Amino acid sequence: MKFPKISEAVVRRLPMYLRYLNELAKSDVQTVSSQDLGRRLDLNPAQIRKDLAYFGEFGKKGIGYDVGYLVEKIRGILKLDQEIRVALVGAGNLGQALCNYNAYLKDNMRISAVFDANPNRIGERINQLAVQPMEELVRTVREQNVRIGIITVPATEAQRVADQFVEAGVEGIMNFAPAIIKVPSQIRVHYADFTIELQSLAYYLNRGETEEEEE
Repeated sequence: MKFPKISEAVVRRLPMYLRYLNELAKSDVQTVSSQDLGRRLDLNPAQIRKDLAYFGEFGKKGIGYDVGYLVEKIRGILKLDQEIRVALVGAGNLGQALCNYNAYLKDNMRISAVFDANPNRIGERINQLAVQPMEELVRTVREQNVRIGIITVPATEAQRVADQFVEAGVEGIMNFAPAIIKVPSQIRVHYADFTIELQSLAYYLNRGETEEEEE
């Protein structure tokens, strides 16, 4: 199915909808309204209806959305109805945590290979995956048809890892390293920087007191 160009904000909200809908499905809830979705997710119901309308007419006026049907459709939109293999570089604490969480999810998007430059980590097993040396990355990624790479290495090594992922042919990279990486325009890069998120959150601490003083 081909969709028009959608804003990143809309795409980032779809997994939130999916997560809540999955919870409803597990509780055998059959239908849900945009008002209920908005209340649970702290979003405007009109925004939810607008987001979903980009991809089709999924709801019925006066009834709402069929939970099972909407789960299926959103999974298709996010391409989660197909197996997407992921490779991770950096078998430290963060990398291991991500592998463990991914295994717990039991989803079609799965980490299928783990790599590290530390010789002492080679051969270690993380959820039945043996840590491989970096020299095997390009070959393994191509053989397994890996489409997404995850980077959890020090900032100084991030670009080198990104270059190897590019050479191997991945389509997207999730970068946890505190560094900006450069890749060809056709490769999508998302950043997950805990420091930036914490520092931006700190701005809002005691904000109410500051605003009162300024008035």
